[in-house]
Amino acid sequence: LCNLEKSECCDENKLEAHKFIKSTEEYLSAIENLMLIVQDPACKSFCYQRLKYLEQKFDFHIMFNGSSELEESSRIIHRDFYNIRKVDTHVHHSACMQQKTLLRFIRNKYNDEPDTVVYIKENGSKITLKEMFDNELKNSAEDATVDSLAVHAIGSCFHRFDLFNEKYNPFGQQLLRNIFLKTDNYIEGRYLAEITKNEIRNLENSKYQQVEWRISIYGRNKNEWKKLSNWVLNNKLSNARVRWVIQVPRLYHVYKKRNIISSFQEFLTNIFEPCFEAIKNPEQNQEIFSFLQQVVAWDSVDDESGISKYTTKGGELPSPDKYVSDNNPPYSYYAYYMYINIRTLNDFLAARKMRTLAFRPHCGEIGNISHLATMFLLADGINHGVNLRKSPVLLYLYYLKQIGLAVSPLSNNALFLHI
Repeated sequence: LCNLEKSECCDENKLEAHKFIKSTEEYLSAIENLMLIVQDPACKSFCYQRLKYLEQKFDFHIMFNGSSELEESSRIIHRDFYNIRKVDTHVHHSACMQQKTLLRFIRNKYNDEPDTVVYIKENGSKITLKEMFDNELKNSAEDATVDSLAVHAIGSCFHRFDLFNEKYNPFGQQLLRNIFLKTDNYIEGRYLAEITKNEIRNLENSKYQQVEWRISIYGRNKNEWKKLSNWVLNNKLSNARVRWVIQVPRLYHVYKKRNIISSFQEFLTNIFEPCFEAIKNPEQNQEIFSFLQQVVAWDSVDDESGISKYTTKGGELPSPDKYVSDNNPPYSYYAYYMYINIRTLNDFLAARKMRTLAFRPHCGEIGNISHLATMFLLADGINHGVNLRKSPVLLYLYYLKQIGLAVSPLSNNALFLHI
């Protein structure tokens, strides 16, 4: 470990050096070996001591050099925290606006477009926005407040991921989420596009802020990519200050139980095949090809505390084409097959002189420590990583490999770790 720290900590290829996984067998063997190291008492002691040493070394640096660095920074002309480029790499697009902004937008639409048809019932009857509030929800947008909007998570969702997800539903109504915060609905995502344009204008006015918005591809069918690409391009949402991260919710079991998909392979095919087709034949897939130029990474997201019926130990899980169970596969199964497809896609992109895409999944927010071991082997960076504090070995390994970590203190404070 000491030699690794000296020789590879600053290696430009640090994120590629550990990507040696070539087969399922190698992957399972690597996880098993890594977990043995993670649980080894001697390794724990060594890594804990090294981490404490590094922390205290940094404290000494601040003590002796802090004032000099502040003085040096103050001499730099026209540069401080407010006028340097800042990129928020962890923003879910459906939550990119402030709650007051969303409430004001809903009120304005209620007043300006009361007769706009926004939804069609199963019986074929059309529902206008005003009818939606007055008849279906028994509520008026005029009387709504930030509190009744109910999208604020602090204080009510601690260790309740299910309640946290419901905070994406304005007024607690999933129907309103579909109308205002979805791209694929009766109005073709027009409201969400208008909200997005307002947020882009704010970014342009701020001048020094940029974002990577996370937007979902669910894997229900192959048309999702084309619909999403059309939504971005037709609404002119391309902007130099905005890049997109494709997040894939781990909801295979939901779609399988509804008979939307037949196997895990179909789930993967729906997610990745349109990308391969767009790169192979850009003339026939212009929308997806153009949108891919604005995508920078992939994410895997969902509640990590869920316990799978299966494990990957012993190779008891079948290949994706043979995985037809209604139960969700484990975290490590999702991770491996996403990684393999992303790596293959990146090889395809690199061969055509195109920018490759990073794999930056949600990991270590809650759940088993093995999730962090999995992503140490597979990911370019992770989001949250709260559970790293429970494993000095993994924390030290992440430091040695300089694997990126995007922390979200406010989100964690609402869910799993009080500030």
